[in-house]
Amino acid sequence: MLSLLLSLTILSPIASSVSAKSIQINHCSYHTITTVEDWGASIPKIIIKLDKKISKKSITKDTFKVYVTREDKRLDKSLIDEGYREVTTAYICDKNGNSTNSSSKYVALEMQIGPNIQLSSAINYDIKSNFNNWVNCKYTITQQKDIQTKSGAISNLVINKNEGNTRVLVDKFKTGKFTYSNTSLTYASYKPANNGKKRPLIIWLHGLGEGSTDATIPISANKADNFVSKDMQAYFHGAYVLVPQTPGRWMDGFKSFGDGTSVYENALISLIKNYIHSHNDIDTNRIYIGGDSNGGYMTMLMIRDYPKYFAAAFPTCEALSDNLISDADINKIKNLPIWFTAAKTDPVVDPSKYVLPTYNRLIKAGAKDVNLSYFDNVVDTSGLYKKQDGTPYEYNGHWSWIYVLNNQCTKQDSRLTIMQWLSKKSLKK
Repeated sequence: MLSLLLSLTILSPIASSVSAKSIQINHCSYHTITTVEDWGASIPKIIIKLDKKISKKSITKDTFKVYVTREDKRLDKSLIDEGYREVTTAYICDKNGNSTNSSSKYVALEMQIGPNIQLSSAINYDIKSNFNNWVNCKYTITQQKDIQTKSGAISNLVINKNEGNTRVLVDKFKTGKFTYSNTSLTYASYKPANNGKKRPLIIWLHGLGEGSTDATIPISANKADNFVSKDMQAYFHGAYVLVPQTPGRWMDGFKSFGDGTSVYENALISLIKNYIHSHNDIDTNRIYIGGDSNGGYMTMLMIRDYPKYFAAAFPTCEALSDNLISDADINKIKNLPIWFTAAKTDPVVDPSKYVLPTYNRLIKAGAKDVNLSYFDNVVDTSGLYKKQDGTPYEYNGHWSWIYVLNNQCTKQDSRLTIMQWLSKKSLKK
């Protein structure tokens, strides 16, 4: 008996040593996931890649801490900010970030995002250039708690090797460049799967801050990438999407800014016609054009100068002053289906000087299919973001494009949404 007790005493430290064995992890990296929210591109998720499979129960939201530095190389001091991101949940996943119940080498960390959480933003607006641009986000992920496995514990990981970024809808677009008479426009475009039928073309013209030469910015600084989402595409049974980008501003006129002309108009219509010519399954009877603010201005010029080319238009917080629209212009566009959108609280483009008088003149001229969604203000409609008093978070009143890009504009006399309405329009009708 004494001999047995002595044996157990000797073996006990050995058994303890085995249970506390650490596993060496040599190759770790991370991959970021970017989505475009109502306020722009954000990074809500990081996927960690280990070189050993782990179980579902071995991970909690407290297993890792996430630190980020955000840099914009256009700035004199490139560092914008830095700090810890709040991890809201953690789970094992496949390489694409989808949760799985089986063991995996991949771990997903979901983090808090929001309109006021700057550390989550993947873009930055530079006041000097007045343009948005992608931010260089560098992450350092530090392990806080051991990850237990059958072979031992994984400890003290510091992960800072970035192996890429997935932009969920943005990556569905291709980018290109078109030059007409020494004027070059970049663009993002989307081609739907071939179904053997003619498909419509949706053209979206960006706002003031989305110019320059990176054609992914006009679909990322606001939610224009949503045109290729499954829900949006379903209304059109598959639609082409073309998002042209100016190196400057659509409102750059021949005499002055916003003078009722644009130095980019000829290049834009040439780009559109060239794109349609290059895709013979585009239905030329169903070409739709819309845009926000600076892009709404350009939308108004295009339908004024090519009123029979487009099947419908949806200018948003449009910036073509009503005093630049003649009665002859009103008569030219009154038979074109148009859906205006604006908000009463718009501090940039005063609706009383832009959309409201133009809309009223069209109605007075006998327009049969001209609609107006005129919101009291622009607020979060997801229910996720609130003010301190519990009411919905309120955005800048100029941002009425949020309602358009979420398909939340509805006809007053029916439940028809703006995208349902748009999908029904054709020059044949």
